[in-house]
Amino acid sequence: MRASRLLILILVLLSAVGCQHRTAPVAVVTSGGELDAMVYGAPAGTMATGFAKGRVQPIVVEASARYTLDSGDKLRIVVFGQDGLTNSYAVDAAGRITMPLIGAVNARGLTPAELSGAIAGRLKQGFIREPHVAAEIEVYRPFFILGEVTTPGQYPYVANMTAETAIAIAGGFTPRASRGSVNVTRHAGGQTVRTAMPLNAPLRPGDTVMVDERWF
Repeated sequence: MRASRLLILILVLLSAVGCQHRTAPVAVVTSGGELDAMVYGAPAGTMATGFAKGRVQPIVVEASARYTLDSGDKLRIVVFGQDGLTNSYAVDAAGRITMPLIGAVNARGLTPAELSGAIAGRLKQGFIREPHVAAEIEVYRPFFILGEVTTPGQYPYVANMTAETAIAIAGGFTPRASRGSVNVTRHAGGQTVRTAMPLNAPLRPGDTVMVDERWF
């Protein structure tokens, strides 16, 4: 009996000692990508983005996904099978183009595709049974740049233009120019909006860029 009790006591002591030396499981991260995946839900091996990474969210700049026509745009309009109607047409100060047979057609505020539909609709009214019309922009309307640049004025728009490009076209900043941002006036959706933009902001045809004078 005494031997049994002694054996039980020894087993209890050994069990207690084992618990004291047992190590809790530890999660091991083998790479920064796996840590990103754990914290941000990004796939392992990729760099997650967020404030914990010291990143700043990029400024979202308006995309010119839907270009609408206005005065100064020059279009190439093709009416298939009708050489007398196929030609280049400029949008006049009233926002219209003038074509043979159908006369003036409003273009302001329309996309080239919408203008094609409007022309086809007019041609269907007693002129051509099934007109097929395509319109594309030959020359974009100009942009304007004013204020503290070497040569302010009106310039042809260039594809993928930024405010910085516009300043370069106008001869660069004057010594008194404020160089942190510019003010851009834009006509969109029947409204005129004026806002401050960084130098890498994209411009659109017809924009007016104002470079302010610095205060000191």
